[in-house]
Amino acid sequence: MVDYGKVRSTVKPEALEVDEFSVWKNTEIEEISENLGEENEFVGYEYHMVQYSKDEYIRMQSEENASLQEQITDTQVALCEVYEMFN
Repeated sequence: MVDYGKVRSTVKPEALEVDEFSVWKNTEIEEISENLGEENEFVGYEYHMVQYSKDEYIRMQSEENASLQEQITDTQVALCEVYEMFN
């Protein structure tokens, strides 16, 4: 993972971009306009950019999916317990 921090671009980024080698995750995307002098003005986007290798991103998604599955199971058990209380 390479965290590039806040970056700027004149082109609006996609939240998730995939190329041949990497997955780029862009968050906190904001449209900005900044006056840099009398005739210089920056109009574009500022966002937080993180680059992952494809393997790293797949591993991260797999771990997140496992965590979500565990939360779903816990919720189902809790709902069963509530249902049994009413019967």
